[in-house]
Amino acid sequence: MARPRLFTYKEPGNCYKVRLLAALLQIDLEQIELDFNTDEHKSPEFLLISPRGTIPAVVDGGRVFTDSSAILVYLAGTYPDAGSSKTPSSWWSIDVAEQAAIVDWLAFSAPWVQNGVYAARTMLSFEGMYSGLGSANTEQTLVEAKVKGHKSLKILQKKLEREEWLVLGQPTIADIAVFAYVVLAPMGDVSLAPYPAVKSWIERMRNLPHFILIEGLDDPMYRRANAEIRKVS
Repeated sequence: MARPRLFTYKEPGNCYKVRLLAALLQIDLEQIELDFNTDEHKSPEFLLISPRGTIPAVVDGGRVFTDSSAILVYLAGTYPDAGSSKTPSSWWSIDVAEQAAIVDWLAFSAPWVQNGVYAARTMLSFEGMYSGLGSANTEQTLVEAKVKGHKSLKILQKKLEREEWLVLGQPTIADIAVFAYVVLAPMGDVSLAPYPAVKSWIERMRNLPHFILIEGLDDPMYRRANAEIRKVS
């Protein structure tokens, strides 16, 4: 039986979400790294898979998914926990109300987290996209991204002061969807220091079996440091 194929790139948080869930569930994905420097994700061949030219994308048999949240739902609903044969995995649910509670946080990870800490990270560490905050990378769009980022972190802080996980009293794909960019907030100069409950939740995520890292998690300045090296050399 063919392995599911994941089209990915090492640095986007949306790709990291999928790789992280696959690692936690021990899913044997065939990972195909696309070359962003040559716009391989915009190639005619890849556009047949993902018409928007976006990653991640997963192909599993005849099924194709091109949105990170949809991929999380599919993988968690189709594959069991590592060492188990029961589907769906504990990261998803068969109960409609519980599914809705999870999806609520998947939605939060899009406009709130995406337009906040994600956008600030992209502007400061990648000298690029502003993610819905305007048509140019300006000082004002950076300010707006940081404001939105802190608003989302305050919401998370209040939630995590009361509970260890976002829903169901256990880690689910809701946690993965929100975690991927929140943990990288310092790359956009959005400090996590004022949010102790968020920091404790991050540590709980990092302590999960089979957890994997992404660049920037332990060194938020790595991109900007490399840029300075390139300027000097």
